[in-house]
This record gives sequence, structure tokens and C-alpha cells, in this order.
Amino acid sequence: MRKRHIAAAAGLAIGALLLAGCSAGGASSDDAKVNTDPDGKGKTLTLWHYEGADSAMGKAWDAAITEFESETGAKVKFEEKAFEAIRSTASQVLNSDSAPDILEYNKGNATAGLLSSQGLLSNLDNAVKAYGWDEKLAPSLQTTAKYDDKGIMGSGHFYGIPNYGEFVDVYYNKDLFAKYDIAVPTTFEEFEAALKTFKDAGITPLAESAAEYPLGQLWYQLALSKATRQWVTDYQTYTGPVDFHDEDFTFATETIADWVDKGYISKSSTGLKAEDAGVSFIKGDAPIFYSGSWWYGRFVSEIKNFEWSSFLLPGSDMAPGSSGNLWVVPENSENKDLAYKFIDITMSPKIQAIIGNNGGIPVAADPADITDAKSQELIANFNTLTDRDGLAFYPDWPTPTFYDELNAGLQELVNGTKSPSEVLDELGTAYQDGVDDIVG
Repeated sequence: MRKRHIAAAAGLAIGALLLAGCSAGGASSDDAKVNTDPDGKGKTLTLWHYEGADSAMGKAWDAAITEFESETGAKVKFEEKAFEAIRSTASQVLNSDSAPDILEYNKGNATAGLLSSQGLLSNLDNAVKAYGWDEKLAPSLQTTAKYDDKGIMGSGHFYGIPNYGEFVDVYYNKDLFAKYDIAVPTTFEEFEAALKTFKDAGITPLAESAAEYPLGQLWYQLALSKATRQWVTDYQTYTGPVDFHDEDFTFATETIADWVDKGYISKSSTGLKAEDAGVSFIKGDAPIFYSGSWWYGRFVSEIKNFEWSSFLLPGSDMAPGSSGNLWVVPENSENKDLAYKFIDITMSPKIQAIIGNNGGIPVAADPADITDAKSQELIANFNTLTDRDGLAFYPDWPTPTFYDELNAGLQELVNGTKSPSEVLDELGTAYQDGVDDIVG
């Protein structure tokens, strides 16, 4: 899937993986040997995930279920869950008898890290050794798979396993760009000029959602366009002071407010969800959608009436991105060995190739197995980003509540009920309170 130069990408080079074929803080999940050939006859593995059926991961994991049932004799009870439903109820559900045996869960301090610190996730160290997953996961991918006893990513024990990567870039309607004689922008100034051209033609250029993640990720991207790698490290891992009135956050917040005033972002986005924004792009109503690679497979399947492509936001060396979400095994799982076996199947060349040929970014695929032209296009952007150490995680990761606080602040910004400075005051206080709760 990836070109071979990924292997040399410095620092956060997640792409290198593609060339390679519990209790919180506990020493090891337990001393029992992991059975890599479990007999599942008469057993049922309950599995939750929130990927769409037409997404790269949805297709791959459906194939993995078939493979798993054939290999183990077990049956899989799959329950599709909404991202928000899992995110908002995970602590309660995983601490009950209703917990699944395995589920997809978001990576980062505020999500998988929080659950690991609460003792709700199985320590996977023994399974990692038994299956050799650490040999398939580059250090950059392991950053989001490991958490210490406070739930801070990057060290400690394995509490999740990713089998794909992801990043955020700009999707654009090629037909509309051609109609209005707009070239793919190569500078930030050209990007803003494109927004103005569309607005002058009566088109709101950006498909947006302030009720969920898209606007928060755009805000973070704008901050990243001014930021350094040390700024990201300080923000994400508490290694240094974070000033929400610095040049980076100020630029991002003032730019969002400016784009709302100019009509590049609709004020109605305050009540829209990510699905609403994505569908607006799919229908051709908005020519630009800044969002993640997880939309790519769906766009391939559903966009039939126009040509589209994507590009990295010009003027920035970094963008939101990381490993994909994690397979985690609840501490209350009754079928841990079967859960580990399922994870291993999703890491196999066959399943990895399905991810790669449907718009996903596998972590352990054979490059020769990736033949889809659209997927190769996506990978070219990812290669560019990883070559310059550009994956910068996500804005809501630092604290358990910052996702909601960021969305709320940006809704106030778009509504005009608070100024950029007031929003930064609010976010800075929320961020610091959350970090203080974590680090003490």
C-alpha cells in the first residue's frame, strides 16, 4: 500500500508498518498463558464497533468475522454501535455485565487511557508477546496503544491494538473546482481565495459540523499550521506549559470566527453532526469537507455524480492523525483468548489488504497487495505527511472531557455568543483543569 520511502520517515512514521508483513497499572494481564489456538465450539464472541458497512474497516472486519468463525468454530454476535454512544457510555457499560468481549474504542488519554486507568480494560502484554503484534506495530503506533497507570499514552502496558492508520485532509469536489476555475491550492492564501470564490458564487464552501468533531479538527489544523512539534508534545503529553492565548490557538480561533463572518462556514453548523456534514459533501451541496481518512471508503461507494479527490491543507507541515482506533478487550470479557484471536486475524495480510484496497490505511499490509487507484491516491497524501513527521494526534485527546468542551466552545464561537478571546479563556481553563485532574 505505502511506497517504500515510508520506512525512512522520521519520528512519527506510522507508514513504516505497511512494509512489515487487566487492571490499571498491573504488571501483566495475568500469568496465564495465552492460547493462540482457542476452541470456540459452542461459544459466542460479542463484538462491538462503529464502522459503516461500506467503510474500509467495515468491509475488512466483516471478512475477519467470517474467517474467525471458520478458524475457531465460535459464533460472532456483532452489534453496531454509534461512535457517540460508545464514547459517552463506555465507563458504565464496561463496568457491568453488559460488556462485550471485544470492541473498537477511540485511542488517546481521554478515552482508552481513561478506561485503562479505571481498570476496565485488559492488559494485553501477554497477548502481544504471544502473537508478535509488537513486531508489526512501529513505535509511533504503539504510542496510542500503551498507557501508564494514570492513563497517559506512550508508555506502560498495551491496552489496545490498532490495525489501521488515519489522518485528516481536505476532500474537494473536482467538478465544482473546475466549474469555477479553481486550481488545487498550494498555499494557505490560495485556499482562502478558493473559499471566497465559492462564496461569491453563492455557495457555502465548507461542509461543517460544530456539534461533533469536524469543526474541532479544522480548528486544531489551523493551530497546527503555526505550531511546532514541541508545541504538540506539550499539549498532548503535558511536558510543558500550554498557553491558549498563544499565536497558534489565537490564529485558529480568530480564523474560524472570520470564516463564519464571511460565510465560508454556515452558522447552522452549530446544530449539525459529522454525518450531516459528510452527507452535504456526498450530495454535492458543499465543495469542500475537511475530515478524516475514515470517510474515504464511503465516498468511493456513495459519490456517483461528480469527481472528487483530496489534498493536505496547504501551509501546514502537520495535520491531525495517528494510529486508527483500537481493539480493546474489557476486563469483564468472558472470552479473552477468542478476542485475542480475532484481533490477530484483523492483522493478517488478507484482512489488511481489504483495508488497503477500500480506502483505509493498514498497518501490516504487503504493498504488492494494494492495487486500488483511489487508495493509492489517499496513501500518497499520507506518505507526504509522515515523511515530514506530520501526524499530530487530535485536539480532544488530552483530557476526558475536552471533546465536549471544545465542541461547546466552538458552537459559542460560531453563534457569536462569545468572542475568540472568551472562547480561548474557556478552553484554556477546561484544558488545565482536566490536566490537573490527571497528573495531580
